[in-house]
Amino acid sequence: MLKRGAALLTVLLLTSAQGAAQTPAAEKNAPPNAGAKEAADAPAVPNNYTLELLIRTTIIAVNQANATGNYSVLRDLSAPSFQSANDQARLAEIFAALRARKLDLSPILVFTPKLVQPPAIGKDGRLRLTGFFDTRPERVVFDLLFEKVESKWRLFGVALDVAAPGANAKQAGDEASKDKDGTSKEAADSAVAKKAAKKDTKN
Repeated sequence: MLKRGAALLTVLLLTSAQGAAQTPAAEKNAPPNAGAKEAADAPAVPNNYTLELLIRTTIIAVNQANATGNYSVLRDLSAPSFQSANDQARLAEIFAALRARKLDLSPILVFTPKLVQPPAIGKDGRLRLTGFFDTRPERVVFDLLFEKVESKWRLFGVALDVAAPGANAKQAGDEASKDKDGTSKEAADSAVAKKAAKKDTKN
């Protein structure tokens, strides 16, 4: 059961700057038909069944990893670039605060995820899913990023939070992951640390 009044639970797991967008110079030197070719090669948004599966398996993997302290499965579900940037020890360190709160996210298994914006594939080819599970007493808010690897969508970034039922889920998701795109792992971790420190000071 979700605990009422739980503190902000935000975790960003990001790869290095490999995922940053092309520089203006690179775009300038691209062939005239590069845009059309990229559009043709861009992956399609998965069907609803796959989207729901991606959301559920990711959050449950985080939940099980926190319960056991073993992040090998979560890491194995992720994209190679994510794996290279986050070994098990690093994941355990990042999730330490969330794990210490002993929050059980398993109720999402009996709820249907609700997206607050249409599933979108960015110019980098990554799929972003932002929404919430209408669990009680608080919602589980998520902002997830996936990268296609050999025809399968693999985890690239994750942000989790809990919020009151009346909260703006889209705003919470954007706040939790505003440092996600084109940001190095170190910079994002620093942003999370600052937010956590600010929250502790207020309390």
